[in-house]
Amino acid sequence: MLENLKKYHIILASNSPRRRELLAGLDIEYEVKVLPGIDESYPDTLAAEDIPQYISREKAAAYEAALQPDDLVITADTIVWTEGRVLGKPKDEEEAKAMLRQLAGRTHQVITGVTLLTKAMKRTFAVTSEVTFDALTEEEISYYVERYRPLDKAGAYGIQEWIGYVGVSALHGSYFNVMGLPVQRLYKELKTL
Repeated sequence: MLENLKKYHIILASNSPRRRELLAGLDIEYEVKVLPGIDESYPDTLAAEDIPQYISREKAAAYEAALQPDDLVITADTIVWTEGRVLGKPKDEEEAKAMLRQLAGRTHQVITGVTLLTKAMKRTFAVTSEVTFDALTEEEISYYVERYRPLDKAGAYGIQEWIGYVGVSALHGSYFNVMGLPVQRLYKELKTL
């Protein structure tokens, strides 16, 4: 599969262990290369689906100057969208708990923007999944945050962790997108290169 990728040196521009695991699941060879200090801010006028696409394009732009002719860079950004606002990565445990209180008993969207970049092209797309949480007790929220420390995750949770097992009552869309990389859609896009 994906014989067309043999001509590329694939670079995953992400520190996320989940993205590394998911990309490895496509059985393609790649290297992880992360440039420090990339600005992840965005204009506050953007629609929800446009935010992670904008950030993934900005991440890709940081690699453009150093691109070799055979390089294929993959960048991604994931946001949690609820009640008309973005829940990013929490700054501390208290903010993580507040985010989970806001998600509990409600449905929210997880949107991942992905950019594929070579010398010859730049392609960006987004995938949206809807996640519904059951009501969560303070004890459950505290247990999860203190035990799993989800400070590196948008919306303060990882669906593949304990909170996903006990709290997620419904999912419409890609489970892997909620983890941080919509690999099924990425596979389709890579096949067309």
